This record gives sequence, structure tokens and C-alpha cells, in this order.
Amino acid sequence: MYAILDIETTGGKYNEEGITEIAIYQFDGHKVTDQFISLVNPEREIQPFVVNLTGINSKMLKNAPKFYEVAKRIVEITEDCIIVAHNSSFDYRILKTEFKRLGFPFKRKTLCTVELSQQLIPDMNSYSLGKLTRALGIPMSDRHRANGDAMATVKLFKMLLNKDLDKVIVKNAIKIEKKSKIAPNLLDIIEELPSDTGVYYIHNANGDIIYIGKSKNIRKRIVQHFTGTNSKSKKIQKLVSTVTYEKTGSELAALLKESAAIKANKPIFNRALRRTIFTHALYSFTDSNGYINLFIDKSNREEAPITTFNTRASGKHFMFKAADDYNLCQKLTDLYTTKTSCFKYEVKECNGACINEEPKESYNKRVNDLIEKYSYSNKNMLIIDKGRDIEEKSVFLIEDGIFKGMGYFDLNHQINNKAILKSLITPMENNKDTQHIIQSYLRRNKRLKVVDLN
Repeated sequence: MYAILDIETTGGKYNEEGITEIAIYQFDGHKVTDQFISLVNPEREIQPFVVNLTGINSKMLKNAPKFYEVAKRIVEITEDCIIVAHNSSFDYRILKTEFKRLGFPFKRKTLCTVELSQQLIPDMNSYSLGKLTRALGIPMSDRHRANGDAMATVKLFKMLLNKDLDKVIVKNAIKIEKKSKIAPNLLDIIEELPSDTGVYYIHNANGDIIYIGKSKNIRKRIVQHFTGTNSKSKKIQKLVSTVTYEKTGSELAALLKESAAIKANKPIFNRALRRTIFTHALYSFTDSNGYINLFIDKSNREEAPITTFNTRASGKHFMFKAADDYNLCQKLTDLYTTKTSCFKYEVKECNGACINEEPKESYNKRVNDLIEKYSYSNKNMLIIDKGRDIEEKSVFLIEDGIFKGMGYFDLNHQINNKAILKSLITPMENNKDTQHIIQSYLRRNKRLKVVDLN
């Protein structure tokens, strides 16, 4: 017996979605023997893109039954059945999550019609339900609604059963849920963690912090620690007692807070990160002809760098792109070693600064434009990034080229007033690591909002 189903959800973060609609058809391999179709009140907001996709909105679900009210019927119609769905891992995970919230262990064997179709009907242009059924001539109505998608999956599955005459592929494709490899005490820790950007702190039984990290998805990263097989992961799994966290919204905030916390706490498993996180930097000098030269070197020089890099290779990669963007000479950017003209001059892509043909004033202006963009030396500016929720932004203050700290403000809060702004800022230490973190983040995030305070 099979329970062929489709689920529509609120969307949102992993393991935090709720069901908005469910359709289940009990199928004996020949015909439908039972069915259950219902809207479900998810008791949480529906993401706008999901409303546009499905047409299901909160008003429609106001009087719909909540999941606990339909749970018994779902258990009954799927009992002793193999769950079949198009991308069954998603639908099965959603069902398991909802039952887990009720304290009920829901376990079924599963079959995925995406995987079956790829084996039995190879070389299709697409295996999405809509495109696949259209290509196979399977009629479909109410796309992206549970009933329409579930009925289309019934017809598709019937076709796949007919193609697999000996039922060998279908039998081999049935997935039995494996027992979790994660110890029960670690699973309990994971359950309490959010799928948000932030900094996490792993504590031992004495409450001491043994590891600090940052992630765009805290829960996912902790799962990786708890399932890792390397030496450090195994030691963490053995010693961990609890995990605390701080949501930051902004990845830049997470990077800065992680760096500061590691310096302050010196956790035993963060030894590698206690060393400087950058090795190379961009420097400049003016040659005897008056041209500004740029070069990548180790970051332990006495003079202040323009910007810093994790490796020499990343510095060189940046310099090649910058030379193209600002039309700079490869000889004067240490990218092409020669005593005469550079390669770009030979192919008419260099204005001749390498052989003193281009006026030094025009060439140096472009170099200074690059330095101005990638160095915040002597600058007064704000960096605006994501907040911890949709109505909030994070703000980072640079004064006279020195990182002063960060804070959060509501979208309707005016931050033009310097006195108000400073009251929002939590002071943080300025050092070489924070400078590197901020500069590399600005390089990687071109659309970041930067407000000049001069």
C-alpha cells in the first residue's frame, strides 16, 4: 500500500516551516482506496513568495483545523503504507517535524518519484513535477496546491509502476529511515538552536567555553560539529554539555563578534584562529618617476596596508581584477616583471605608464581611486547591513579610519543625528583583525550600503 501525498508550507527557515495544506491519496498500486485533503492553520506567518506561488493566505487558513486536529487522520491513512511524494525527503521531513512538535514519533518508509523518474525515464529536460507531467501528457490542475500536485503524483507513480514491470527498481528505491548517528544528548542541544546567522559558544560540563564559531545557519553548523569524524569534532562531541548563541543577522557582525570572543576567551579548540587571520596585504610606494606602484607582500611590514588578504593567492587575484577595473599597468602593480613595457601595453590595453608615456597625474589619480575605495584610512563612515529581523538593520561605525563598534536600529529610526547614532553603538576593539574582516567583507559584498559621514 502507498500513501501518495503533497504538502504546501509557510516557507521560511529550515525546520521552522508549518503546513498550510495537505493532500493524501491511499493507493494500492491500481486504484485510490482512500483520500484526505485539508487546509491546515500553521499558527505562523506565511512567506509572501509562498502566498504568490500557492494563492494560500492567512485569511483562508483562519478557520482551518490546526495540525494536531488532523494528525490522527494522517496517522491512520498512512499506517502500513509507503509514503510516495515528488521530492519525498522534503514532505517527509515536514511531516516528521510537525509530529515531533506534538511529541509523536512519526516513521514511515518513503519513495521519491523524482528519483524513480530519473531511473525509469532518463534524459528528460526537467524532473520538476509541472514540466515532467506536461512532457509525459499527464493532465494536471491546481499546480502548487496540495490536491492538484498529489493527484498528478498519483498518475505519474502509476505510470512508473507500469514501466517497472518486475518492481525491482521500486523495491530498491524504498528508503527506510535510518537511526540518527547523533547521540540523544546532542540531539536535545540541536533542537534548541535557531537556523539564523550568529555566533555560537560550545560549553563543557563546567560551563567553560571550549569552542567559538560563527555561521549563517547556527543549527546546521552545530550538526556538522556533532556528526564530524575528525579529531577536533570527536573531542567536541565528547566534552560538549551545552551550546549558547547570539543572533546577529549580519554576517559581518558575526565575524567581528567571533574574533573578539576568541581573543577574550581563548577556547582550547580555537587555537588556529587565535593566530592572525590574514597573511598578506596590499602596499604602495612612489617610484623615482613619480608613479604610484602597488604590490602584494606579507602583512608583517611596518607600514600600514591598504587592505589585507588571507593568502598571497587571494591578494594576487584581487590585484589582477583591480588592474582591469582601474586600467592600471601590470608592471606597476607587480603583476608582470619586465624592464621595458608591460604585456598590456603590447596589446594596447595599457596607456604606457610602464615606459613613462602616460602622464603620472592621470595614472596616479586612478591608483588613488582604488586606494580610496579599498582603504578606510581616515574615513568617517557607516556600514549598514542586515538586522536580526525584518524591521531592523545593523550599523558599523568607522571614525577617522578606526572601527568604533556596532549596534542595531529600527528601519524607522533616524541615524543621521551623530549623538543618537553613538548611543546605539556598542564599543568594540579596533585591531588588525577587525580591519581585515571589515575590508574583506566590503570587497565581497559590493551592494552593501555605506554612508559617508564627512
